[in-house]
Amino acid sequence: MRIELKRLDDAFNFEAVSETGNIALMDAGENIGGQNKGVRPMQMLIMGVGGCSAIDIVMILKKQKQVIESFDITIDAEREQAKEPALWETIQIHFKLKGQIEIEKAERAVKLSMEKYCSVSKTLELAGAKITYKVSVNE
Repeated sequence: MRIELKRLDDAFNFEAVSETGNIALMDAGENIGGQNKGVRPMQMLIMGVGGCSAIDIVMILKKQKQVIESFDITIDAEREQAKEPALWETIQIHFKLKGQIEIEKAERAVKLSMEKYCSVSKTLELAGAKITYKVSVNE
């Protein structure tokens, strides 16, 4: 994998481009001189765990012939306090699915993603993050 970053201003705004040409903007917080023109790198890690698990879950449910009408994820995460580097300490994920989906299949798909397939969640866990999750179907 190759990612290229390019500085866009005289502060902390960067454009990251993947090898397939997709772009993500990153910036620092205003408290240290950033201009809030992009996602913070640590936020991107949390977005990554959501995206990684979402792709796994959709793949698993499609194989099981479940019909997903909508799929939303809410992630609440806290970093360590008074430490440098301040790693992710807790991550709570709520998977919210709607459609013709059996709850047992949704729960199994989430469990498989979080405990077996999602490389991002495993990476964060190895760094010490405690990840918890819950699944809602048609609520």
